Amino acid sequence: MNAAIAAGETPGGVVWVGRGDERLLWEAWGRRRTVPSAQPMEPTTRFDCASLTKPVACATSVLKLVDRGKLELDGAVATWFPEFGTKGKEAITVRQLLQHRSGLLADNAVADYAKGADTAWKNICDLGLKAPVGTTTIYSDVGYIVLGRLVEKIDGRRLDRFARDEVFLPLGMSKTDYLPDPSIREGCAATEPREGKMLQGVVHDPRAHLLGGVAGHAGLFSTADDLARWCRMVLGEGAFVDGTTTRRVLSKETARLLVTGTASTDGSGVRTLGLDADPKAFAKGDLFPAGSCGHTGFTGTALWLDPSSHGYIVTLSTRLHPDGKGDTKTLRRKVATAAARATLAGPTPTESRPSRMKRP
Repeated sequence: MNAAIAAGETPGGVVWVGRGDERLLWEAWGRRRTVPSAQPMEPTTRFDCASLTKPVACATSVLKLVDRGKLELDGAVATWFPEFGTKGKEAITVRQLLQHRSGLLADNAVADYAKGADTAWKNICDLGLKAPVGTTTIYSDVGYIVLGRLVEKIDGRRLDRFARDEVFLPLGMSKTDYLPDPSIREGCAATEPREGKMLQGVVHDPRAHLLGGVAGHAGLFSTADDLARWCRMVLGEGAFVDGTTTRRVLSKETARLLVTGTASTDGSGVRTLGLDADPKAFAKGDLFPAGSCGHTGFTGTALWLDPSSHGYIVTLSTRLHPDGKGDTKTLRRKVATAAARATLAGPTPTESRPSRMKRP
């Protein structure tokens, strides 16, 4: 991390390494902002999670609705949104959206979102397909925007409220949410300017911004310690164990879908229902084994989980600050390799051990 800061790849970052209920590392380096004035990075600094929003907020919320019997993974999205079922999209399923196998393109034009959420939705419904449904893996922000809207359609609560009530609060993720209040934005890691004003505590992703800051693909803000709680829940098969208290968020069967990867028929990717399980993914590092999985975010964020050892890594960097030119791809790979070296050693953790995770 110090080398990346010295090379100008990022002004700072936070890393958490855990194994089962043990915290092996939780440390901050550098600064969360350098322009217009310097602010130090803290272990509890909130970061714009970017695409970590997809698994942590959106996919988990969708799977929560599956657990409740309100949503079928292999149900056609057009069942809930008839207006979406045009131009070849009629057969797209919820599962295919979660796995990025819907055939939708990665992103439609930012201009499609400029007139607000309702017009943006009409533009998405008017999209054709980039590939036939279910044939290949195309990482798609559009697909997760659809999923976020689906949560609201089925439950009635907007995605941010549903995720807060049903995922974050039950897990004790008290520093995780969309739309940080202005009173806490100074404690967030800055990214880069928009229209001459430095973004700090305001979503960077332009489409999420035009959608009001709440979307299935981006918009979430969180901290390393909160994201560690989500990782522990996933590795705990849907339950977060904290000492003598167990908080179940997902059923065992549904939680396993978050860490069970399947390859697309054309070999273009290995995805779980929310995470990347491709053995060649850079955020996996060089030592985490096959069967591990994780995700990255455009702002410089990453997490990676290994069900076989219960080891996991959360790496948060603010690579876009101050001018959008930083690059922490190599950093995230190296940190994951170091984390795997630590977490793969020693006996397998068990749920019977007392929690050693202390919050500041």
